[in-house]
Amino acid sequence: MSDAVRFGLVGYGAGGRIFHAPLIASAPGVEFLGVVTTNDERRRELAGQRPTLTAYDSIAALAEAGAEAVAISTPVTTHADLALEAIRHGLHVVVDKPFTPTAERAREVVAAAKERGVLLSVYQNRRWDSDFRTLRRLIDDGQFGTVRRFESRFERWAPERKPGAAGGGTLLDFGSHLVDQALLLNGPAVRAYAEVRGSGELDDDFFLALHHVNGVESHLWGSWRQGAPGPRYRVAGTTGTFVIDGIDGQEAVLKAGRSPADLGDQWGVEPEDTWGRIFRGDEGTRVRSERGRWDLFYPTFAAAVRGDTAVPVDPADVVRNMTVLDAARESARSGQAVRL
Repeated sequence: MSDAVRFGLVGYGAGGRIFHAPLIASAPGVEFLGVVTTNDERRRELAGQRPTLTAYDSIAALAEAGAEAVAISTPVTTHADLALEAIRHGLHVVVDKPFTPTAERAREVVAAAKERGVLLSVYQNRRWDSDFRTLRRLIDDGQFGTVRRFESRFERWAPERKPGAAGGGTLLDFGSHLVDQALLLNGPAVRAYAEVRGSGELDDDFFLALHHVNGVESHLWGSWRQGAPGPRYRVAGTTGTFVIDGIDGQEAVLKAGRSPADLGDQWGVEPEDTWGRIFRGDEGTRVRSERGRWDLFYPTFAAAVRGDTAVPVDPADVVRNMTVLDAARESARSGQAVRL
């Protein structure tokens, strides 16, 4: 561990406790120092679950303890200010998605990191979902021709659930992943049209259409109120259509208390009955799913800190994502498509 990057985590709510701490603790090349939290309940949970870690009162205290990098997993409205604080202390920073509430704040954080000379990345972990990695492989191999329409969904049935303030509402929370994947796969978009619905101050259901420079149409859905969720992906090409249901299993595995340290090479492996199919008419051919690899994010970021590679997610990509989400909100308010 002599050359391991000394890492801290800010926040020990569900995001920090379930999604970040196990992956940081399992990451080769990372020494996990502790967690910044002043919440008594969270400190008790940390002591019970990870007794070797230290609870810190502040980012300053974490930096004084020798941290080189920090991951921020707190409500989205706090991300920019906490990232700026970490940057002022000279720490390399990972920010959970949604990166910031708006593109303007995202640009502010990116500029600050560049000026201070520290690395910045955003935890767009869904780039390493099994289904998305499979889709990219199939497209690269020309398995169903040239993509014409890209349909992607995060739809769930939880009518009793209140839209999460921590994620900023469903458009910002789910949309951060869906837009990131659409732009990564299909390139820049020139037009956005959105319909957003919700109860109270935060939306819980949206539809977003993007027209890409290359002619692909992306249709994206996110909802906590969908009683009959559609397929995770339906991607139509010139010689066939790829369809996959369900959702990548890494989230469920983490919620069950497992980690890459426990599962080794079985981490991210999807059972055959969940694999997607390529359809040409009524006939569907099942295709092997790639492993989900959320476990690659923190080792890659640590290698970037040591100068061995680039950060796993370029923050400039996420500024573009936030620009699209800003346009989606404008479109939903006006009822008109917005040029990008």
